[in-house]
Amino acid sequence: MVGKRKAAKKGKRTPIGDRVQFLTMMHPDVIADIKQVAIAEHRAAWDVMEQAAREFLKRRKPKKSEP
Repeated sequence: MVGKRKAAKKGKRTPIGDRVQFLTMMHPDVIADIKQVAIAEHRAAWDVMEQAAREFLKRRKPKKSEP
């Protein structure tokens, strides 16, 4: 009788800091490019995306007009 393989245990990843999971959809080419940047910079893809989102949001903040 052939031995049975145990199925890989799927568990939740431990959140880093106070981060929570967020699901989004993107074009596969964009995802591939993000992963390549992450690999080149020895970072996680979520870290690359978080940085990009922060920079995007910073640019969108309305500039305060001086009196």
